[in-house]
Amino acid sequence: MAEHPNAALIRKGYAAFSQGDMETLGGMMTADCAHHVPGSHPLSGDFKGLEAVLGYYGQLAAQTNGTLRVELRSVFVDGRGHVMAVHQVSAERAGKKIDMAGGIVFRVIGEKITDLDEYVEDMAVADDFWS
Repeated sequence: MAEHPNAALIRKGYAAFSQGDMETLGGMMTADCAHHVPGSHPLSGDFKGLEAVLGYYGQLAAQTNGTLRVELRSVFVDGRGHVMAVHQVSAERAGKKIDMAGGIVFRVIGEKITDLDEYVEDMAVADDFWS
């Protein structure tokens, strides 16, 4: 059985992110997309618009000196434009290390990502790492 097109879209997005291919990733998102990042650290908050979202991804790479790795574990679809992805994230920053599970709930409209709600396994650990 063929994979749901929304699941395939998200897998392609994770691959582009992991390769640093922001051109491909940007082409998969709407101009007014938003990425919502939990926590109370300097990189948390709402990034609205494609430029802001891709800028956030650039900050992740810069803040970790390119050590950020995101390994996609599972993708779930509801057939109504929502995709839930579970991943493992690891990175080093300022003498700190992080290795934890996380996830993103995506909204897909017209074969493009419109909204990303990010989740972390341990908010206190994430806040400490990014602060």
